[in-house]
Amino acid sequence: MQDSDNKRFVPRDRNWHPPAYAPGYKTTVARSPRQSLVSLQHPSRSELTGPSFKALRLGLHDNDLLMNYREGQGQDGLPVGERIVMFGRVVDQFGKPVPHTLVEMWQANAGGRYRHKKDGYLAPLDPNFGGVGRCLTDDQGWYHFRTVRPGPYPWPNDPNSWRPAHIHVSVMGPAIATRLITQMYFEGDPLIPRCPIVQTLADPEAVDTLTGRLDMARSRPMDYLAYRFDIVTRGELQTYFENQG
Repeated sequence: MQDSDNKRFVPRDRNWHPPAYAPGYKTTVARSPRQSLVSLQHPSRSELTGPSFKALRLGLHDNDLLMNYREGQGQDGLPVGERIVMFGRVVDQFGKPVPHTLVEMWQANAGGRYRHKKDGYLAPLDPNFGGVGRCLTDDQGWYHFRTVRPGPYPWPNDPNSWRPAHIHVSVMGPAIATRLITQMYFEGDPLIPRCPIVQTLADPEAVDTLTGRLDMARSRPMDYLAYRFDIVTRGELQTYFENQG
């Protein structure tokens, strides 16, 4: 993520991010690059600017996954599952907010099934849940989503691999070239250390940056639990981003 003041790209920390080739995570065997990456020392102006999201027109329920899929569909029901709120701030390493940036998220439903034509998991689709949302951060970098807690799901990395419950997050930043993608896990989930993808991270503190913390003060009695997930875009305390591996 670029610094909004000096527009410089920050070199990634190779000790923080996992290796591109990690045989324990079998997808990397075929997808990892065979040649060294090329560093762009002098990005062009088109890579450093725009688009601006300040004028983006969002729907009334774009950040409310309990409402945004059934809206206009003639359906009266709500999604099945544990109701939660996911919130936090997008900041740089100095705690300076990243305002008016587009935050997008996508997730499986409460049964662990994505609304995707290639998802063949036997868990059923929820007719009242689309699994995607978006919002803009405010002046202080805060974002907020209402949704259901996603379920874990199996995947064919080995005979019994399961992904922990997680929510994918994209932060656009000041330009298309600065888009960062990460995911939030849930505090206390015993599947986190068992996940082959998580195991590619050698530093436990990097894993910690991916964990949403239960916040009872922001939870609403008889309604939902709240999980805080702050996103640090750069510096020593940056959140681990999967597209910077």
